[in-house]
Amino acid sequence: MLRSLYSGISGLRAEQTMLDVTSNNIANVNTTGFKSSSVQFEDTLSQIVSAAGLSTSAKAGTNPNQVGLGVKVAAVTNNLTEGSQTTTGNNLDAMISGDGYFVTQTGSTTQYTRNGSFHWDSQGRLSTADGALVQGWNGVNGVVSTGGKPSVLTLPSGTVAPANATTSATMKGNLPSDAVVGTTLARDITVYSADGKARQLTVNLTADTAGKWNYSITDGTTTTATTGTIQTDGTGNIAGTVGTSATPNLKPTIDGITVDLSGLSGFAGLTTSSFAKQDGNAAGTLLSVAMGADGTLSGTFSNGATVAIARLAIGTFTNPEGLEKAGNSTLVETLNSGSARLGTAGSDGYGSVVSGALEASNVDLSQEFTNLIVAQRGFQANARIITTSDEILQELTQLKR
Repeated sequence: MLRSLYSGISGLRAEQTMLDVTSNNIANVNTTGFKSSSVQFEDTLSQIVSAAGLSTSAKAGTNPNQVGLGVKVAAVTNNLTEGSQTTTGNNLDAMISGDGYFVTQTGSTTQYTRNGSFHWDSQGRLSTADGALVQGWNGVNGVVSTGGKPSVLTLPSGTVAPANATTSATMKGNLPSDAVVGTTLARDITVYSADGKARQLTVNLTADTAGKWNYSITDGTTTTATTGTIQTDGTGNIAGTVGTSATPNLKPTIDGITVDLSGLSGFAGLTTSSFAKQDGNAAGTLLSVAMGADGTLSGTFSNGATVAIARLAIGTFTNPEGLEKAGNSTLVETLNSGSARLGTAGSDGYGSVVSGALEASNVDLSQEFTNLIVAQRGFQANARIITTSDEILQELTQLKR
């Protein structure tokens, strides 16, 4: 039989594979995190009609004569170019900008994906849209240690931010140096004990002669007030003088709380003094969870505290093209991909996480439709080889009538 028949058949099979791959790319044009594929062809073993001849002094050498036996698919490669960013506004949606994959687990199988559409399930576990459990490191008391083996990211039921005792309170603003003697200013702020119980810290300031202000600090629990004097120097600055407390008067203490008065000024005509801040807080309940560029999930609590809850694990590979597609936009490692190297987003070799966005498919429709035309014409041309070979065989069979 004619070799051209089998060459045409191999061409039909190869072009059909290209059509299949191109069709799959187009079908996934809107699949989150999808990477398009392309087909690479190579020729098959060629049949030697005559071998190469050695040159001699009397005769030149001859080249080998070979006839090709068709084409075959060498590889179906993945295009790992990053897809465009699609903003969703959902705090738990995540996109990796750069190299790496999110790590998930279904049963005992570890899988990797670029689809960062996450949500909490009924047990407080972070999971993908198809139910795979997202892997990473959980925090303990606001500290996330990434040194060990990753596990399922969990949001504990009834998560609360612990209370913190107030250790300092700071005053800012101006005390008028020209205030009438006897003028009293009362400034207060809510402070907290170690168990989160609130109480009022009050500073009473009374104008004295020669630009002096006498202060008395109470917090509702101590029977004895902390007192002292601060002095304006005529240029807007305030200095402390020794009072009843052993602590310098610009930073007196009461019941373990340091009241910082060094930020006050002493210009004439302005009364703007007030408490600027204090460093304690009551216990708080979780209000929302946000994701940072390093993959850290941080909880915002009702007491104003922001606490690290967990951190996503990111996996990279020596040969990411060697990963095997396992469906549901996931990949599994193979012998040729190498083992996963787990790390954190933003570190060397790992991409950063973009919160509130998803990675779109990297399918280029204009290229795919062009590939459809190329594959179709290639298929038609190989089909023509078969019909032409058939006509030649028909002529051969008609030599004898």
